Amino acid sequence: MNTIAFHTETPASGLVDFVDLKWLMACEGQRVDLSRLQSDLAYARHCLALALGSRSPVLRQLAGRLADRLAI
Repeated sequence: MNTIAFHTETPASGLVDFVDLKWLMACEGQRVDLSRLQSDLAYARHCLALALGSRSPVLRQLAGRLADRLAI
Protein backbone atom coordinates (compact mmCIF):
# COMPACT_ATOMS: atom_id res chain seq x y z
CA MET A 1 0.00 0.00 0.00
CA ASN A 2 1.35 3.42 -0.92
CA THR A 3 1.21 6.23 1.60
CA ILE A 4 0.18 9.61 0.27
CA ALA A 5 2.19 12.64 1.25
CA PHE A 6 0.89 16.03 0.28
CA HIS A 7 3.00 19.14 0.23
CA THR A 8 1.37 22.42 1.14
CA GLU A 9 2.42 25.58 2.85
CA THR A 10 0.77 24.33 6.04
CA PRO A 11 -0.44 20.81 6.82
CA ALA A 12 -3.76 22.22 8.06
CA SER A 13 -4.62 23.68 4.65
CA GLY A 14 -4.21 20.23 3.07
CA LEU A 15 -6.39 18.64 5.71
CA VAL A 16 -9.13 21.21 5.08
CA ASP A 17 -9.22 20.21 1.40
CA PHE A 18 -9.56 16.54 2.34
CA VAL A 19 -12.40 17.33 4.77
CA ASP A 20 -14.11 19.52 2.15
CA LEU A 21 -13.87 16.64 -0.32
CA LYS A 22 -15.42 14.30 2.22
CA TRP A 23 -18.44 16.54 2.81
CA LEU A 24 -18.95 17.50 -0.83
CA MET A 25 -18.86 13.82 -1.76
CA ALA A 26 -21.36 13.07 1.02
CA CYS A 27 -23.75 15.54 -0.62
CA GLU A 28 -23.58 13.30 -3.68
CA GLY A 29 -24.19 10.12 -1.71
CA GLN A 30 -20.56 8.97 -1.64
CA ARG A 31 -18.90 8.08 1.67
CA VAL A 32 -15.21 8.96 1.96
CA ASP A 33 -12.94 7.55 4.66
CA LEU A 34 -10.45 10.34 5.44
CA SER A 35 -7.83 8.06 6.98
CA ARG A 36 -7.90 5.75 4.00
CA LEU A 37 -7.98 8.68 1.57
CA GLN A 38 -4.68 9.88 3.01
CA SER A 39 -3.00 6.47 3.21
CA ASP A 40 -4.23 4.39 0.25
CA LEU A 41 -3.22 5.69 -3.17
CA ALA A 42 -5.63 3.44 -5.09
CA TYR A 43 -8.53 4.57 -2.88
CA ALA A 44 -7.53 8.22 -3.31
CA ARG A 45 -7.45 7.78 -7.10
CA HIS A 46 -10.88 6.18 -7.03
CA CYS A 47 -12.40 8.94 -4.88
CA LEU A 48 -10.86 11.69 -6.97
CA ALA A 49 -12.05 10.05 -10.19
CA LEU A 50 -15.59 10.03 -8.82
CA ALA A 51 -15.25 13.66 -7.73
CA LEU A 52 -13.83 14.72 -11.10
CA GLY A 53 -16.93 13.21 -12.75
CA SER A 54 -19.31 15.14 -10.49
CA ARG A 55 -21.89 17.63 -11.71
CA SER A 56 -20.67 20.03 -9.03
CA PRO A 57 -18.09 22.48 -10.38
CA VAL A 58 -16.87 23.14 -6.82
CA LEU A 59 -16.25 19.43 -6.23
CA ARG A 60 -14.55 19.01 -9.61
CA GLN A 61 -12.27 21.98 -8.91
CA LEU A 62 -11.36 20.67 -5.46
CA ALA A 63 -10.69 17.20 -6.86
CA GLY A 64 -8.47 18.67 -9.54
CA ARG A 65 -6.50 20.62 -6.95
CA LEU A 66 -6.04 17.52 -4.79
CA ALA A 67 -5.09 15.38 -7.78
CA ASP A 68 -2.42 17.92 -8.72
CA ARG A 69 -1.16 18.12 -5.15
CA LEU A 70 -0.99 14.33 -4.87
CA ALA A 71 0.44 13.97 -8.38
CA ILE A 72 -2.29 11.50 -9.30
